[in-house]
Parts: sequence; structure tokens; C-alpha cells
Amino acid sequence: MRFLISAVGALILLVAAPSGISAQELVQDTVTTSKARVLEVLSQESRFIPGTDTPSIYQTIRVEILDGEEAGEVIVVENDYLALKEGEVFYLRHTVDNIYGTDYYTVSEPYRLPVLATLAALFIGITLYFGGRQGARGLLALMMSFLFIVLFLLPGILQGYSPILVSIGVSSLIILIGSYVTHGFNKMTTTAVLGMITTIVMTGILAHVAIGLARLSGFSTDESVYLNFNTSGAIDITGLLLGSILIGILGVLYDAAIGQAVAVEELTAAGPELSRKTIYTRAFRMGREHIGALVNTLAIAYVGVSLPLLLLFYGFGSDSILITLNREIFATEIIRTLVGSIGIILTVPITTAVAVRMLVKSGHSGATIAS
Repeated sequence: MRFLISAVGALILLVAAPSGISAQELVQDTVTTSKARVLEVLSQESRFIPGTDTPSIYQTIRVEILDGEEAGEVIVVENDYLALKEGEVFYLRHTVDNIYGTDYYTVSEPYRLPVLATLAALFIGITLYFGGRQGARGLLALMMSFLFIVLFLLPGILQGYSPILVSIGVSSLIILIGSYVTHGFNKMTTTAVLGMITTIVMTGILAHVAIGLARLSGFSTDESVYLNFNTSGAIDITGLLLGSILIGILGVLYDAAIGQAVAVEELTAAGPELSRKTIYTRAFRMGREHIGALVNTLAIAYVGVSLPLLLLFYGFGSDSILITLNREIFATEIIRTLVGSIGIILTVPITTAVAVRMLVKSGHSGATIAS
């Protein structure tokens, strides 16, 4: 409860507190972004990027600005970023140099929102059609998880609270609320929640120790460096790395815990004569089959995210494989994968033990059946 009060207070401070003025004392460029449509491709050619032998498309395009203060204006833009087609909508960046009074236009990004909206609608439709009421509950839990991240996790970290404590608190809150919203208030859900929270705490401790022993700084990505400068070093970047590990495994952890709790519940209902030991053994056997798939899923997911980086070092790196693995950018992902996998594996015996204790009555006869 104290954490929730602190998190809500952090959100209020974030909204109410005045922004910093140190950067405002300098004369900065004015940058505005608006939607635009390509009316005509005036010219297009292939040029080498200066200083390299890599070719790139260079265009001169005539565009119409679609929104903002300049809506309706037609301008000519030199585009060396993204090959555009006639009729294509994109985001246009207008930069004004307030020192010299000059301005220029550049292509910022393609207009992807319609594609994102279509995929989101397809996802919701398929979830509701095949998942029914349970799918609707899952969608509600997903929305609440993102809400907790936006309302508590991000403001809490930006306000200087410990990323470790905030991440553990928000992870526990997501587990608690999401589980009960999706699966209802019952003993099965409670056992899964207890198993997940216990595993999250243990995984957090393990991650903290591993990050310290490996001397990871958290600055393996450009985003971390920019964040450190933008916040004047106020955020614990190492703690932020630990928090990202915990948040990253929540989904797979949830899957494992719910699966084990349901397995124990179904075994108890199907074999009321079975002892706690037998039910634990058989539920754990189910979980063991699940472990391989879950660990593989987590590892492959991280590889997929880091694929361009892997290709860069594999194809163009001059260091040995050991030196490459020792680099922080790789060591971070390896520790993220290993710690997350250990947490997932621990979820199975922990949740199974809690479920057997809470769901199986102590008066069971203790009979066993042949394996």
C-alpha cells in the first residue's frame, strides 16, 4: 500500500512539477512534425552515402502538408532518407534555425498508424472470437498492465525512485490485478499469484547479484546513454536494467504459474484419492514438459530482438568469440536470458508446491497410481 501511495504521489509530482530550465537558456531550433502527402516525385537517383560505398536512394519530391499550421501548403523536399511513392502519406519534420533564421524540411517517418490500428483490431477480434469471455478478460488485464506501467512504473522511475523497488512493485501489481481479472477470485488464481510473486522476488535478487558480479553498467544501448544525459544522471541505470529483466519475463512467468495451478486443480478433481505427494509429482511432470518450451521461447525472443547486432558482430567483427561474448552489450542479453530462464524454471516447483498446499485437502488417503 505504501508503494502505491508513493507511486501515485510520483505521478502527481511529474504532472505538477515545472520542467527544467537549464536547456531552455540556450537558443534552440524549433522543430514541428506534421503529416504530408507526396504529390509528385520530381526526380530519383541512387547516390553513395558520403564517406561510404553504400548506395542510397535520393529523391526530390513535391508534397502537400495535411495538418498543423502549414496545412494546405505545397513545398518541394529533398529526401535522402526513405524512398516514397506518389500518393504516399508520411510525417514531415520542419526545422527552424532560430539563430540564423533559416529553415528546412526533412522526411521523418512513414505513416504507419493505419497498419497498427488494423493489426490491433484484428488482434482484438481474434481474441474475442476464439477466447470468448476469457479472452475479453485477458484484453482487460492487458490494458490494465499497460496502465500500471504508464501511471506507476515510468513516472516512478523518472521521479528518482529506485527502479528495482518500483519494478518489483509494479510487477507484483500487474500479477495481482491481471490474474484476478482474467481468472476470477478463487483459490487457483491465488496459488498462481503467490507462486509468481515469490518467483519475481527470487528472480530480482538473482538478477541483482548477477548484474553486480558481472559489473554491468546498464549503458549497453544508446537509449540508456540519452536517458542518463536527459535526466542529468538522476536515474539508476543499473537498477533500470534489473527492472527491465523482471518486466520482460512477466508474460512467460504468468503462463507457467497459471498452467501449474490449473494442473494441480484438475488432478485434484480427477483423482480425489491421490495424495499430495502424488499430485505434486504428476503436476511437476507436466510442468517439466512445459519448461523446455518456455525457456526456448524466451531465449529465441531475445535473439530475435538482437538479430541485427548478432549479424554485425558475426559477419564484421574482428574479435574472438570469447571477447565478443564478454562485451557488455552481449553479456547483458545473456544474463537477461539466463536469469529470466531460471525464474521461469523456478516458477514450476514453487507454484506447484503452493497449489498442492492450498488446493489439495490434507485428508487425502495417500493412495498412488502407477506411472
